[in-house]
Amino acid sequence: MGTTSIRPITVKDKQHVMHILKNTPEFLPPEVIVAEELIDAFLEEERSSGYHIYVAELDGEIAGYVCYGDTPLTEATWDLYWIAVAKDKQGYGIGRILMQHAEDDIKRMHGRLVMVETSGKADYNKTRRFYEKLNYQKMCQIPDYYAPGDDLVLYSKRIG
Repeated sequence: MGTTSIRPITVKDKQHVMHILKNTPEFLPPEVIVAEELIDAFLEEERSSGYHIYVAELDGEIAGYVCYGDTPLTEATWDLYWIAVAKDKQGYGIGRILMQHAEDDIKRMHGRLVMVETSGKADYNKTRRFYEKLNYQKMCQIPDYYAPGDDLVLYSKRIG
């Protein structure tokens, strides 16, 4: 593996990120549409969008992205909205690098708590293990939240 760098998403990166999202089987088509809406909001009004979106480049290629923002009506709580790594780039620590960047950035902005919502479906086992390896604590699981048989699993991590 070469060098991984993190930088804000640009218009030219969008097609690569969309390719990653569309080829991540855990993301359903309506979810991909929402992710694209957040990307568009960021690209149109970066500072006022409320979103922070970064891409990971590995040897000059977009390998993944992360999207997060502060949680309205809270005191320094942030939500991780999306994180995705290209299938052929998984297992190289890119997700961990993206999460570390997000946490460091949130700390820099005086954030104290990061919240992550994910699915309880079996095909999200790897995703949940990822968060747990990064010391996110499972706070609760709400049965049938997204759909019958698809629970909400809520994780949090205190960072400040």
